[in-house]
Amino acid sequence: MNALQRLLLLSLTALVPTMGFVPYGTTSLSSFVAVSSLSSSPTAEGILTKTSNPPSSDWELDCYSRPILVDGKKKLWEVLVTDSTGSFRYCQSLPSNQVNSKELRNVVESVIDQIDTKPDTVRFFRGAMFNMINIALSEVDVVAKPSRCTFELASWLEERHAEVYPSMEGYKATMRDAGQRPAFLDARTLQKLPDALRGEKYAFVGLPLSEFLPETGSISNENIGVGKLCTIPKGVPADAFVQGIVILTNRAQALATWLSGTEVVGLNCDLRQRTVLMETDIDTEYLMAKLNDVQRAEANIFEEGKAAMEGLHFISVMESENDDEPAGFWLLRDLPTGI
Repeated sequence: MNALQRLLLLSLTALVPTMGFVPYGTTSLSSFVAVSSLSSSPTAEGILTKTSNPPSSDWELDCYSRPILVDGKKKLWEVLVTDSTGSFRYCQSLPSNQVNSKELRNVVESVIDQIDTKPDTVRFFRGAMFNMINIALSEVDVVAKPSRCTFELASWLEERHAEVYPSMEGYKATMRDAGQRPAFLDARTLQKLPDALRGEKYAFVGLPLSEFLPETGSISNENIGVGKLCTIPKGVPADAFVQGIVILTNRAQALATWLSGTEVVGLNCDLRQRTVLMETDIDTEYLMAKLNDVQRAEANIFEEGKAAMEGLHFISVMESENDDEPAGFWLLRDLPTGI
């Protein structure tokens, strides 16, 4: 019996909106830090760093100013490019008078020339740069996708804000967009989940983080259906539990396919409104269920656990707890603020 089967054999109760809860277990202060074998090489345009991770054709891009003043006057601008697995990282600074779609396109094309696995899709989350990035990518043979599913890029930006920028000359902590949401749009559109896609049963559950680690885990891209696994943030406790919601439905394949197509971003429990919300695409929220008093307490534990794990959580969609594999399983992470 694999980990996902064990998880789904846990107590699942009632129809929408009832949700069952399974204890998460006890965490400790021991830490897990993901370490990759890195090789860095300077290029004429920037710095290209490669890792031993398998490459992906899903790329992630950011072009934005950093909390650095160059010569005490102008903001430092950077272009960051990576793929969804972190098999490479490319960083290039731009003079502020060269921040335009033409220069950005040149940078992207340069990176493509240096990487064997070419991109099919390039995701970007930065709403303030939408027009420029969209124009730049329109002349490159890729699908440009504004998306909050830029998990590898978010982890990299976190690292740079914590470890790189503070040590650079001209760093100004007050320039950092601390507390601002990294969403494409601040306005969210709340919609009711289509009846045809509703699950018959939901449950709050927990799964050990160790199940997702290469050395100890049984969950991988080989057994998650049409789902995806995001990057695990550094420093989360290795023996902690990841919180999630299991959805059981006779329309599991349809729901999983729909979630894959809309790029499910994550789950949020609004304790004040007593609702469970599913976030997809760039600015859409779906109402999944409403919570009674007992379920609200369970949702509070879900949110507290998610916060303790740097926003890490999951969604599993299955037709039955007896299925060998889920129709879709997503390991997700709330994008951090201030990046």
